[in-house]
Amino acid sequence: MKKQVPRQSAKEAAVGYLSRRDHAEKELRQKLKTRGYSEPDVIDAIAYCQDYNWLDDARYAAMMMRNGVAKGWGALRIKQEMKMKGVHDAIVSQALEDGDIDWYEHARDVAQRKFGNSEIDTPKEKARRFRFMQYRGFDFDQIKYALDTNDDE
Repeated sequence: MKKQVPRQSAKEAAVGYLSRRDHAEKELRQKLKTRGYSEPDVIDAIAYCQDYNWLDDARYAAMMMRNGVAKGWGALRIKQEMKMKGVHDAIVSQALEDGDIDWYEHARDVAQRKFGNSEIDTPKEKARRFRFMQYRGFDFDQIKYALDTNDDE
């Protein structure tokens, strides 16, 4: 059974989505297709929004970068989230570069917020903290720096 044609135009729907929050181009394209708009209408709507600078993947990536850092995410997690939203790799790399974040200090701040000054007294606790930091998107070196661990134990 085919969906019925939506009442508003694809352009109106696209502007409606973008008025609520920024979207990546791929994400907006998918939403419009799901609502039943034809491919030519979707292409026109996206071009229209880009002409007025309402749809900009670079701006969207910068916003996702700020939001990810505010949530205590590392570069790997932010990169993954952007990929899932369909942001192009070059734009993702540029956003991470422009973010000018010291990922080691950011990892330390996140670890401090989560665990405070409590000691890592067991290997099980150390593993738990490593898993938490990995889930947040930090790499091994950043986690070691953040948790201030030595592998001499």
